[in-house]
Amino acid sequence: MYKSIIRPLFFSFDPEKIHHFTFSMIRFSNLIGLGGAFRSVYKFENPKLERELFGIKFPNPVGLAAGFDKDAKLYKELSNLGFGFIEIGTVTPKPQDGNEKPRIFRLIEDEAIINRMGFNNGGVVEAVERLKNNPVQGDKKRVLIGGNIGKNKITPNEEAVNDYIICFEALFDYVDYFVVNVSSPNTPNLRALQEKKPLTDLLQTLQDKNNLKHKRKPILLKIAPDLTDEQLLDIIDIVSITKIDGVIATNTTISRDGISSENKNEMGGLSGKPLTKRATEVIRFLSEKSNKAFPIIGVGGIHSAEDALEKLDAGADLIQLYTGFIYEGPGLIKEINQAILKRA
Repeated sequence: MYKSIIRPLFFSFDPEKIHHFTFSMIRFSNLIGLGGAFRSVYKFENPKLERELFGIKFPNPVGLAAGFDKDAKLYKELSNLGFGFIEIGTVTPKPQDGNEKPRIFRLIEDEAIINRMGFNNGGVVEAVERLKNNPVQGDKKRVLIGGNIGKNKITPNEEAVNDYIICFEALFDYVDYFVVNVSSPNTPNLRALQEKKPLTDLLQTLQDKNNLKHKRKPILLKIAPDLTDEQLLDIIDIVSITKIDGVIATNTTISRDGISSENKNEMGGLSGKPLTKRATEVIRFLSEKSNKAFPIIGVGGIHSAEDALEKLDAGADLIQLYTGFIYEGPGLIKEINQAILKRA
């Protein structure tokens, strides 16, 4: 039904407008009591799907990637669709509008999306107020939350660490793990923070803050798929030096190899099927070269259960959806969990 009726209808409208409409529709559906119906259709629970990583027990290994629920507006409702965890953000210290519209483009022939959103969000304080409504740890209704943090566009790179610290401190009591985003191509010069010295300094500063807490929270690094093998080896070294908890591989790509859709020349990060192979390659490289030294969350071009299993076989411990969720619908989450369970 989704792919034959709902998706063609949604795809006939502007991508960003239909995103906000969909949020309103999902919220309204839950307000009138349809949350239970969504859970009964899409949620697939089984103890064999549980995964424990960095001290967190995930009910299943399929999460929603950052960027979909930037401001933590819909994490409870989205969890009804079967996700094992929801990553909010990227959030920044101050609210910002992001880049000029239009800034999202469908590449339907390639089953892909290009976005140049630019960390549009209402700021970390606003997100925290919404996350306060999430039940406390131990409550069965609690949604596992990842907090994806970044810097404001106007903040120069030499002062970026302060932005990450602000977000880290504000979110600390309300998220289950953190993701440091230095890999979005849509904030000027942000990817320069992936270079070895500035990245090591940034992560070490956050880790030092983390280790002073009564109970630390896992910190992960989200990396770009466009890194060279040498840069990926640097990432492995940085994880070892700073002792952060893992890596999310990968963010969107600036490559346009093999793209045929008319929107292929739009600026921004590309996600979806064209990223499937490269994201898997990065996961496998990190896993093999590090000798599985740290957990990896695999994301990029997962449009089927087979894509998900490929990521897991390459070395991912958990996976996340974004563009595949948009193209394939919520049934994809259950399909993946069922496929994982068959192999358990």
